[in-house]
Amino acid sequence: MEKFITDVLIIGGGLAGERAAVEAAMRGHNVTVLSLIPARRSHSCAAQGGMQAALGNTAKAEGDNIDVHFADTIKGSDWGADQDRVRLFVEAMPWVVRQMDHWGIPWNRVVPGKFTYFNKGQKLEAEDKKEKEGLITQRDFGGVSFWRCAYTADGTGHTLLYTMDSVAAKYGVKVHDRLEVLSLIHDGTNCLGAVARDLRNGTLRAYLAKATVIATGGFGRIYGKSTNAIQNEGTGCVIAMDTGKVPLGNMEAVQFHPTAVVPVWILVTEGCRGDGGYLLDKNDHRFMVDYEPAKQELASRDVVSRRMMQHIRKGLGVDSPYGPHLWLDIRHLGKQHLETKLREVLDICKYFVGVDVITQKIPVLPTQHYSMGGVRTNIDCAVYGLRGLYAAGEAGCWDMHGFNRLGGNSLAETLVTGWIAGSKLSEFIKNEFDVSFSDKVIEEAVAKQQARIDRLVNTKDGNESVYALRTEMENVLLDKVHIFRNGPALEEAVKQLRDLLNRAKKLKLNSDGKWANPEVALALKLPGMIRLALCITYGALKRTESRGSHYREDFPARDDVNWLSRTLAYWKNPDDELPTFEYEKPVITELPPGSRGYGESKVISADKNEGGKK
Repeated sequence: MEKFITDVLIIGGGLAGERAAVEAAMRGHNVTVLSLIPARRSHSCAAQGGMQAALGNTAKAEGDNIDVHFADTIKGSDWGADQDRVRLFVEAMPWVVRQMDHWGIPWNRVVPGKFTYFNKGQKLEAEDKKEKEGLITQRDFGGVSFWRCAYTADGTGHTLLYTMDSVAAKYGVKVHDRLEVLSLIHDGTNCLGAVARDLRNGTLRAYLAKATVIATGGFGRIYGKSTNAIQNEGTGCVIAMDTGKVPLGNMEAVQFHPTAVVPVWILVTEGCRGDGGYLLDKNDHRFMVDYEPAKQELASRDVVSRRMMQHIRKGLGVDSPYGPHLWLDIRHLGKQHLETKLREVLDICKYFVGVDVITQKIPVLPTQHYSMGGVRTNIDCAVYGLRGLYAAGEAGCWDMHGFNRLGGNSLAETLVTGWIAGSKLSEFIKNEFDVSFSDKVIEEAVAKQQARIDRLVNTKDGNESVYALRTEMENVLLDKVHIFRNGPALEEAVKQLRDLLNRAKKLKLNSDGKWANPEVALALKLPGMIRLALCITYGALKRTESRGSHYREDFPARDDVNWLSRTLAYWKNPDDELPTFEYEKPVITELPPGSRGYGESKVISADKNEGGKK
C-alpha cells in the first residue's frame, strides 16, 4: 500500500474541484487532486451555454441586477432552495465572471451597434451602446428575466476548465489521475482522507489530508440514457453515504434536459433556444406557444421537458427507430450565427447523427442531465456529519437549486462553491484542525477495500453478471422514475431495486479481476449505484407532491403545507435495504413561496414563511 500525505485532498478534477484546489493553494496549503481521468477531460468541459451573472452590459440585460437574479433562481427552484445560499451566490457571480476574465477566459464581448434577435417567434432588433464596447456580453436562457448568461460561443465549460487547470498548475496543485476513490478514511467524527484504487494496475493507495473535498460531479449514468459523461456514476455520493454519518440531500430531484440529441443523448445547449430556436412537433407546429405563452421555449427546464413529453403522449411526436422524438429548429438563426456562436452544436450534430443544422432540424428528447441532490452541506460547503469534509459543485447539495436548476447556474455554482470550500477549509485547517492520524483507522480502511476486491476475484458461488444488473437498474429508473412519476410505478421500482441490491451481493466476474480491469471497477461501484437509485426512488415515493423536476401524476400540486422541506437520506448500516429519511426546512429569508409565473401553477399554500410538517 502506498501512502500519500497532503494538507488538502480534492476528490474530482473538474471545475469545482480545481477551483477549490486553487483557492487552497493560494492560501498556502499543499493540495492534491485525485481524478478518474486527466483533469482536462472532466465533464465540466462538456458544458456549452454559459454562466449566469447580473452584469447588465448588453442592451437586453439593461435593468438586470442581483435581486432579479435572486428571484429568478428561487422561482426556478420551486422554493426548494436555501435563500441564504442563493443570496451569497448572486452577489458573488459578477466578480467571479470578472475573475475568470482576469485569469484568461475569452468571453464573448459587446459589439456596439444594432443587432437582430428572436423572441417568441419574432425577429426583433436592439442596439448595444458604444460605451459598452468590449464588455462581457450575455445571452438569453430559460426561466430568467433578462439576458444574463455570459458565454464563450457554445464551449464555455471547455474554456473555463482549461483555464482553471492552467491556474492550478501555476499554483503548484498536484493532480494524480486515473485513480478511483473507493472510500473515505474516517474515525466516525473526522474525515482523514480516502482510499483510492490505481486504475493502471489495481493497487490501493491511502491519501491522508487535514481537509477533504468531494467534487466528483453528478450521478447521471445510473440512468443509462444521460447527457453525462461515462464517468459520472455518483462516486462522491456513494463514498459519503457509505460512512453512515453523511446524508444526501434531495436525491429525488433529478433534472431532465429538454434537448438531448436522439439517439446519442449528447446535449445541445439551451443557448439554442436562448438564441431563438424553436421546438416543433411532427407537423412542424411550435407547441410551446400553446402550453407556455409567456415563456414559450424558455420556461424552466422541468416545465419544458414535461410539456414535450405531454405533447408526445398526445401522439404528436416524430416516429423513429428509437421511439418518438421532437424537433429543435435553429435553421432560421442563419449560417453565420451557427458557425460562430453555436459551432459546437453544429459539430455535434454533424459528426454524431449526420444532421446539418444549417439546413436540417435536430431530433431531440428530454434526457437525464443533472442532479440537484448530492452530499448535503452547510453554507460553508462543510458536509453534515464529518469534520474536515467538504463538497462542491454538482456532487454537493449546497442547495441553491432546490428542485430545479436554471440553465447557466451550474458552471456558476462550481466556481462559487469551489471558492467557498477552498477558503473555508483553509480557515478550518488553520484554526480548528486538531486530529492525529491513527494508523489503525487507516489500515482498517484499506484492508476493508482490499477484502472487497479479494471477495470479488476469488468468489466461487456468485452467479450474477455485473453488466446485466447494471442494465436492469438503468431500465428501472428509465421506465418508472423518469419525468412523470406515480405511486404504483415507484413502489414497483423500489421492490425491483431492493432485489437488485441483494443480487449484487452474488456477483461473478467473467475476467480474472487483475490489473487494469473495468469489470472489477464496475463491480466495486455497482452496489453503491443501486443504493443511490434507491435513495432517488424511495424519496420520490415518499414525497407526495409535485415540485420542480419531481412530478407526481397522482399528486400534481406543490404542497407547501406538508412538503416545503428537504429530504435527507442516510444509509446508516451496510446491510440496510432502504435509506433512512429525515427532513429539514429550506432557509427562507426574503421571498416567501408563491407562483413561479410559468408551469402548471398548482399550489397548496402554507402560511407565510413556515416550512412543511415533514
